[in-house]
Amino acid sequence: MSGYPKVSIIIPVKEINDYIRESVPEILKLDWPDYEIIIYPDKADSKHKWPKTRIIASGKVGPAEKRDLAIRDAKGEILAFLDDDAYPEPDWLVRMIHCFHEDSKVAAVGGPAITPKHDGVLQKVSGAVFESLVGGGKARNRYLCIGDHCLTEDWPTVNLLVRADVFKQVGGFDNSYWPGEDTKLCLDIINAGYIIKYDPEGVVYHHRRSDLIKHFKQIGNYALHRGHFAKIYPKTSLKLFYFVPTLFDCYIVILLISLLNYGFNGITDIVILIFVPLILYLVLLIVDAIIISIRYRNPIVGLLTIPMVFLTHVWYGVRFVQGLATKKLAR
Repeated sequence: MSGYPKVSIIIPVKEINDYIRESVPEILKLDWPDYEIIIYPDKADSKHKWPKTRIIASGKVGPAEKRDLAIRDAKGEILAFLDDDAYPEPDWLVRMIHCFHEDSKVAAVGGPAITPKHDGVLQKVSGAVFESLVGGGKARNRYLCIGDHCLTEDWPTVNLLVRADVFKQVGGFDNSYWPGEDTKLCLDIINAGYIIKYDPEGVVYHHRRSDLIKHFKQIGNYALHRGHFAKIYPKTSLKLFYFVPTLFDCYIVILLISLLNYGFNGITDIVILIFVPLILYLVLLIVDAIIISIRYRNPIVGLLTIPMVFLTHVWYGVRFVQGLATKKLAR
């Protein structure tokens, strides 16, 4: 790879929308000498023209199929995958591509996708769920600039760079899945003998879901696929971390059954055993809410995060079990 390889920035989208109209001007601010932008809407679009940008109609196909068209159309040595509602910092490529030069075995590099400051309150709450100590757990580095450079096994395509030759070698995305196609791509890269790195300084900004229904639909889809992958792709998905929300649901059920059977007065002898985990959980949620309120300079965001984290855990746990039990996922 040359010192400044050509980069193809790949963005799948149903149609040219307000997010794209925001993100392309930001992409054009990149501090990188050689890159192109390829946008794949369903239908041809002749109204919008930007420098360094090609808009290629893909037909009515899913995001994975659109991204796979990069094998045919992209001219870059590096494929940089972005979502249509995400845009990078000007030094994004400088930060990320440096990781490829460190080791020839590095086939992909992922970075954090941060909630923009101008997102609405509910969007910030949705993002705060993933950023919180309780809600995000060890995956918080996907949403915040935290941690050190390190290896990772799984990264979302909202901010993922992949060597074009390796992408072709593994056959691109597995179009059987959406979401989850990025998890399968990362697994294929690892199985081919390569490594994936995380760079906390390779930042993009990613708009969050704008209402609660969309948030829980997203969470449910993630959990369903992760549960299914834990069964069929255990190498990267059979992790205790992913089972925690389901274990939490089991705990809540046991707690409710105990209260229904014995009432508060009847369980005084085992009150510590039953309630201490819940009390600790609530304390952590409150600490999270304070931290988030300070980060966003908005106490409403912090307060709303408390019930949202709880409900997100419950819903993830339910859908994860559904994924475990499902023999084959529908597209």
